[in-house]
Amino acid sequence: MADMGAFRDEITDWAAGGAGGQARELAERLGVRTAVLLEGPSDLAAVETLAARRGRDLAAEGVCVISMGGAMSVGRFAGLLGSTGLGLRLTGLCDVREQPFYDRGFERAEAPRQDIYVCAADLEDELIRALGVARVEDVVAGEGDLRAWQTLLHQPAHQGRTRERLMRRFLGTKKGRKIRYGHLLVEALEPEQVPGPLDDLFACL
Repeated sequence: MADMGAFRDEITDWAAGGAGGQARELAERLGVRTAVLLEGPSDLAAVETLAARRGRDLAAEGVCVISMGGAMSVGRFAGLLGSTGLGLRLTGLCDVREQPFYDRGFERAEAPRQDIYVCAADLEDELIRALGVARVEDVVAGEGDLRAWQTLLHQPAHQGRTRERLMRRFLGTKKGRKIRYGHLLVEALEPEQVPGPLDDLFACL
């Protein structure tokens, strides 16, 4: 039986140049009504974790959350999924520096740009500021990464930089770390600490 994962895989293959022959059939069978376009897998981990914490079954609600593999792909995905393609409602979460890609992609797909939720720097920055560096360090310690974090802190090249900025760098210095902490930091949030862009995204779904 087809599930939302199969639809997501079909769309990803279609965006990469595949035929996309089953996309419309799967969308209709699964009742897909909304596509959430995310830059990468760490954003996907954060969104899926928050959905679970809030008791939301996004797939059952007809919401497909897609990691595009980079903001420069948004035009392609928006064109396939929006009013010029499958006719789904589009929304998304992005870093501020990638907003122009989203704006252009949504405009070409005739989707409202107010449905793009923008992080001040990136989602990791939003989560670090929401939790505070001390709480993030607790999470890092709990994962056995404290020594690696302390090593980065004491490197001469990083002296004079804020701990918030260094923590963002730390999360991106090892393959897979941003994905893992995308999940862990959302798990650590109190309900009132959810960053505005992420909270607003869920409010619109």
